[in-house]
Amino acid sequence: MAKKETNEKVKPIILHDTEAGVDYTLEFNRETINFAEQRGFKIEDLGNYPMTKIPELWFYAFRMHHKSVSREKTDKFIFDPEIGFGGISDIPDGVLERLVLLYNQPFEATKTEEERKNSRLTVEL
Repeated sequence: MAKKETNEKVKPIILHDTEAGVDYTLEFNRETINFAEQRGFKIEDLGNYPMTKIPELWFYAFRMHHKSVSREKTDKFIFDPEIGFGGISDIPDGVLERLVLLYNQPFEATKTEEERKNSRLTVEL
């Protein structure tokens, strides 16, 4: 019996800027996580420093598909009520949870067990 794949892909967050007619896709890959970590970002700090870390996570989520979007602009999406949400407490339900899932996804194994068996790299301890 085939083993069910447990590493299902988390769907990215897509923001629709209706006034500008632009869509933004938010998700992470190894490169964006490296970028965040090189700047001292730690996902476990979200709960202790939400006013600092939530906007950072939000900004880093843009990096995979929208590297030219500035931190100033991503902060406006959170804090400016005319453009975005109006504050951290006004971020729609489920968005922060999805961002964390998206951030953690690149850490999870993406290969199936069969693909790992066929790897040419072996380890001996």
